Amino acid sequence: MDRKKLVLLLGALIIAIGTAFAARSIFAGGAAPDATAAAQPTGPRVLVAKRALTSGTIITADALGFQPWPKELVQDAYFIDGEADMNKLIGTVVRYQITAGEPVTQGSLVAPGDRGFLAAALGPGMRAVTVPVSAMTGVAGFIFPGDRVDLVLTQQVSSQGDEAPLKTAETVLRNLRVLATDQSTEQTTDENGKTVVTEFRTVTLEVTPKIAEKVAVAQTVGTLSLALRSLADNPADLERAIASGDITLPANATPEQEEKFLKAAMSRPIDKGASFVTGGDVSRFQRTTMPSKSQSSNAAPQYSPQPSNSGPAASNAAPVYTGPSVRVTRGKETTDTPVSGKANSSTVISGKTSSMRSQGAGFPPTGTIVSTN
Repeated sequence: MDRKKLVLLLGALIIAIGTAFAARSIFAGGAAPDATAAAQPTGPRVLVAKRALTSGTIITADALGFQPWPKELVQDAYFIDGEADMNKLIGTVVRYQITAGEPVTQGSLVAPGDRGFLAAALGPGMRAVTVPVSAMTGVAGFIFPGDRVDLVLTQQVSSQGDEAPLKTAETVLRNLRVLATDQSTEQTTDENGKTVVTEFRTVTLEVTPKIAEKVAVAQTVGTLSLALRSLADNPADLERAIASGDITLPANATPEQEEKFLKAAMSRPIDKGASFVTGGDVSRFQRTTMPSKSQSSNAAPQYSPQPSNSGPAASNAAPVYTGPSVRVTRGKETTDTPVSGKANSSTVISGKTSSMRSQGAGFPPTGTIVSTN
């Protein structure tokens, strides 16, 4: 090969290799531009909501957290890390709705004992009612705000006669949330951190408007007692409600939406499927049914008066019983004479049959027909 041709071939090869490297670097630089990291806030750490918090939500440890925030955007109402005690916020109630990632302000939370705490703790559309209790009807003081109870009504159904009254106990309402005992909306602890059990005279419950009416009436009917519910009862009741069709999950709902819906369904009061027992279910010497409304033995029976037997309409009228009587016939005329149950029948009839005695006729028994010619 000619030397001149060899030099040209090597030069062309070098140029091709250089062009290939240059093109590769150009395309690689356009496909993956250098990413610049976003500037992280260097200001203080403020308290923000980890998830959306609706009004009435009780604050728990996993609901809030501290996050760095730009210093120029920090406000005096924010909770600053190192200045605010997170433990004191546990158990407070959200007054205004807070979105996820939004800083929590001091005015958006209500602490137990503060003004408006009870109204903020109520769920949307719910009401608060108070019922009187004692050590016996209030589970000896072992009920605290946040617990769930059933409401049991005991009463006696009396009768008019000498029969014994019917004694009953009926679970009229279930799954009611306790808002407060007496005027306290929080648990009391001693210096060792243990819960103090105290007796109370009233309990405030969260109910619907319709159930509030039922509670008001139940207090006038008999005695109300509280039955403390187990924490494991709510999931079981929820499964039964779903199986029976009382609760229907929304279609195409996300897992978060389903969890929120189920929590709301588990917390609602129940006023259906009431159960009851009577005194006869406890003791064989008690009644098991409603007492009859018997009439007094001395009360005289009330009857309608018998219509007259004269006139054309009287022939079609059905006879009406007016009590014991004696029918006396003289010729073509027949009369009925009422006889008192306590009176002497011979005395009543004696006046009517005086003419018969003069003729030697025998005295007829009560209720027979006496005929004279």
